[in-house]
Amino acid sequence: MTAQRPIPVPDESSAPYWAAAAQHILTVARCTRCAVMTMPPDVVCVACGSTDPQYEYTEVSGRGVIRSWTVVRQAFLPGFDVPFVLVDVELAEQPGLRLIGRLLDGADADLRLDARVQVAFEDLTDEIAVPAFKLVR
Repeated sequence: MTAQRPIPVPDESSAPYWAAAAQHILTVARCTRCAVMTMPPDVVCVACGSTDPQYEYTEVSGRGVIRSWTVVRQAFLPGFDVPFVLVDVELAEQPGLRLIGRLLDGADADLRLDARVQVAFEDLTDEIAVPAFKLVR
């Protein structure tokens, strides 16, 4: 019997992100002061320095390119079959806008820098889906 993976617990600031992900929509936080997108959002906007960025979650395409990756061979949390690949993806919407997620193509995928990927979602429960990525062939 495989242990269940940890389930994200949305808080007040991340609830819109997780609600969109449950619908298989990828969103990122956008500063309403300067319109720069970031993930995860911080209390101060990294672009304009606003201490009141009033982030809005904005839908993005989920398309991007791999900037880095690592093969995880030892799981430090229950519920992850190893090996698996974590990819650092720069999203198409903005230079430097990056997300990290599992690559669903498997640990033996033919990886290279700048390989194109598209968001996919792993449904953990009826209410929680986690963004991941698949290679674009």
